[in-house]
Formats: sequence, structure tokens, C-alpha cells
Amino acid sequence: MASETAVSAPRTPRSESVAVDDYSLSRVPMSARYGWFQVAVQRFGQISALSQFLLGATLGFGMRFWDAFWAITLGAVILEIVSVLVGVIGVKEGLNTSVIARWTGFGKAGSALVGLAIGLSLIGWFGIQSGVSAAGLVSILPILPAWAWSLVFGLLVTAIVLRGFHSMQWLANVTVPLFLVLVGWAVVVELSRHSIAELAARAPAGPQLSFVAGTTLVAGGFIVGAVITPDMTRFNRSVGDVVKQTLLGVTLGEYVIGLAGVLLAHAVGSADITRVITSSVGWVGILVILLGTFKINDWNIYSSSLGVTNFIDAVFGKQVNRGLVTLVMGVVGSLLAAVGFLGALTPFLSVLGVVFPPIAGIMVAEYFVVKRWRRELSDAESIPATSPTWVPATLVIWAIASLCGYFVAVGIPSINSVVIAFVLYVVAGKVGLIRGVGVSRTEAAPAAVAHTAATEQGTPATAPAAAAAEPSA
Repeated sequence: MASETAVSAPRTPRSESVAVDDYSLSRVPMSARYGWFQVAVQRFGQISALSQFLLGATLGFGMRFWDAFWAITLGAVILEIVSVLVGVIGVKEGLNTSVIARWTGFGKAGSALVGLAIGLSLIGWFGIQSGVSAAGLVSILPILPAWAWSLVFGLLVTAIVLRGFHSMQWLANVTVPLFLVLVGWAVVVELSRHSIAELAARAPAGPQLSFVAGTTLVAGGFIVGAVITPDMTRFNRSVGDVVKQTLLGVTLGEYVIGLAGVLLAHAVGSADITRVITSSVGWVGILVILLGTFKINDWNIYSSSLGVTNFIDAVFGKQVNRGLVTLVMGVVGSLLAAVGFLGALTPFLSVLGVVFPPIAGIMVAEYFVVKRWRRELSDAESIPATSPTWVPATLVIWAIASLCGYFVAVGIPSINSVVIAFVLYVVAGKVGLIRGVGVSRTEAAPAAVAHTAATEQGTPATAPAAAAAEPSA
């Protein structure tokens, strides 16, 4: 890994290009990383969005309170395990998900597919959620039509993400407390009309939802966020920080917001919680919707831009600035939301979502068990000079696990596919089937160039990446 001395990258970077590019193809230096609680606020903001509120309402509409509680508990544990394992890879290597994939079983071409899947999926959801927020804005300020608010909301989020992780941290510090206060107000107003004990004992108003189905909804609802955890944890300082922020962010996000949704669904006998909130507290309810969508949408476009940047680098050999990619994708996503086109893509995006869970299983199996490219990745001070071009066995495993996740209805589909991918990759590794085909040279990323220049001038380098990611407190 490039040393702190070699790479000039303080908390608020001096270089405008680095500030916008945000280490899209290079390791994040220790000097640009954050304390665990700061990143935990981002994680909580990511998982405590409006979608989590609606998930809780769906559970409450079809399950008794304590059944929903245990479904949320099991789903949260599953998400925490996946998030911690892939998050540890992120903090140790300081790289984002799609770049790490080059040396965790996928090869350069395979990582391009990972980046493309992330880019297409998350920019689609970015546009869809921009449209949801626009509908809320029309209710508060009908001075503009919904299509115009879609543009305003989407471009505003894009402008914040252009500045990278630093600006997103500022956004989290503002929106997360406000979201919690407003959600708390809306929930208290509605639940004050009922007895909590009576609500907890009440039968659900809707069709019964099984425990497995409820757990599937919880785990599947955030599995994509769990897979792309390295995009966030590369800004952590230690493995312990990753564990603390995951336990705090995921647990609070699932329980506080999810269970509030369960109780509200029991109180009003409906899963349409947005209508309940807006009718209870008026325009404040719209603010809840806006803030909840705002914080998740910045991560949608941020991780999307990282995936597409890696795709362009891997396929075309061009290192484009992440900020430029963010701008283009933000404008396109906002325009598609404005014309209502993305609504037709929801089924496609849902199907695309089944390809994500196996990615985590393969990355964890390679990095912690098979270790075919682990030493090559961890010992490099910047990033390895080469990577395998293709890993055919990985593509086969990825396809099999994705198909199992889509077609096999027994158990929890998203977790089935993670486990199947993990097991198949470990077995393939043990029998010698995990082999790279072709060798691709890694183009010098900005941080790597800075490190090389500093080394040539006699600046000492630090320990390898794995050691550098574990500084003393």
C-alpha cells in the first residue's frame, strides 16, 4: 500500500482531482481514513432509509410483532456476517469492491462484469428513488411538476457525491439525526393513540407471512449494500472499526426503523406507512421520506460510479475521473427518472439483484480460504502490477449460485446463493480448478504514480497493505 508520506492525501485532500476521484482505482491512504463512529453514521444512514421503514411495515402487515422481531434478528445477523467479512477485505486492502474483485477470484475481465452489474443496478435504483422523492416534493411544494423535481433532487444528490466521501460524511452528519428526530416524532404521534402492549399482541391485518419469507425480505432487502461494503470500509482504520460500525449501523437500522414500521402497520392495519405518516404529521412526513431517500441515494450513485470507473478501466484501459463518471451517470439517471422510464426497469433490476450475493461468497472464499491471489494483493505497496484476465471457474460458480438463488425457493434465496458460491469456490480451489487465464497489466493509478514518484525521490515506504491497515489507536 502506498505510504502516508508518499501519497499527499489529508482528510480534506488538497488536490481537487483526488478529492473528486476519491481513490477510485487505488488504495485509500491511512491519512484519508476516518474514525469508526463517523463511518458508522454513514452505515446507519444507508440502512435506515425509507425502504427499511417500508420493509418493517410489510413484515408488520403479515406477521405478529414477535415473529417479525425474530425475522429481523436473523436477517440482521446474516447481513452483519456478510458485511463484516467483505468489509474486512475493504479495510485491509483500502480498495473498493469492483477493484478488489480482480484479485479475489474474478480477474480483470470478471471484475469488469462485477463493476457493470453494480453500476447498472444502483444507477437504476438512484433514478427510481429520485422519482419517489419528487412525488413527495410535489406534495410540499407544487411549484414544479414531478418530472422537474426529479431533476432537481437527482442533480442535488449528484452534486454532493461529486465531492466524494468527505461531502457524503457531511451529508450523513446532517440528515441522519434529522431523519431520526422526524421519524421519532411521526411514530410517537401515531402510536400515542394506541397501547404498545396491545399492538405487540395484535394479529397482523394482512395475509400471513411465514418466518422464512420474513427473514428473506430482511436479508434480501440489503444484501446488495452488504456486498458493496468495501466501498465504505476502505475509509476505516482497522478491522475492529469495521466490526463496531457494522454492529451499530446494521443493528440500529434494522431494529429502530424496522420495528417502528412493524408497530405502525399493526396500528393502522396497512402496509402503506408513507400515507400514514403524511396523514399523521403532514409535511413533516414528506420530510421524513425525503431525508430517508436522500441518504441512501448518495450511496447508490457513489458505488455505481466506482463500479463503472473500474469497468471502463478494465475493458478500455482508460482511467477516467470518478467525478466525471458520477456527473454523467447522475444526469442520465435524473433524466430517466424525470421521463418515468426507470419504472419499467424495476423487474429487470430485481432480477439483476440475484447476481450480487454470490459475489460476496466468492470474494470471502478466495481471500480467507483459497488465497490464490491473497499474497499478491496484500504484499503490493500500491496495487499489484498484474492480475489474471479471466478465471473461468469463477464465472461458472457465479452463474450456478445466481441461478440457485433465483429458482430455488427452499430457505433464504440470497443466503443460499452466498453459501453455494462460497462452498463451490472452496472445493474448486482445493482441487486446483481456480486458475487464471491470461495476464493483464494494471495501469498505474493516481495514488500508485504518486507513490512511485516519492520512492524515486528517496521517500521511505511503509509496511505492506495488510499491516498498514491496522494502525495503533
